[in-house]
Amino acid sequence: MSDWTDKRPMSPHFQVWKWHVTMLGSILHRATGMALYGGAAIAVAWLFAITLGEDNYNQFASLVGSIPGQVIVFGLLWSAVYHALNGVRHLVWDAGHGFTPSTANFTGWLVLLLSLLGVAGIWLLAGLVPGIDPLGVWGAQP
Repeated sequence: MSDWTDKRPMSPHFQVWKWHVTMLGSILHRATGMALYGGAAIAVAWLFAITLGEDNYNQFASLVGSIPGQVIVFGLLWSAVYHALNGVRHLVWDAGHGFTPSTANFTGWLVLLLSLLGVAGIWLLAGLVPGIDPLGVWGAQP
């Protein structure tokens, strides 16, 4: 038995709630917003590296070009795309539309899918996939 003596109801916790995509979307929106702050700090570090000279910039570029650096860049890019698309979803909600559970679930999955497809497209077009240069910018052979 619980020692709870307060007559008011306790707040539900994670074990009470059934997980759904709108809950995931809310958590991801907050998490991607925080990740974008980290991305801003990395952008500032990149600008400092540029101003400090070629050697410092090359060190920064090699760090970002490493596998962990690429994972971070990919995650930051996904955070930006997801946060922007989910922000549009929130603007639609602010206009009073899309609150039915079926619409909210559909748009939640749609934002997730479009963010992943958008990042994959940006990654491909930027020539960041080894051996693929669709725009011919980097001189890679098709």
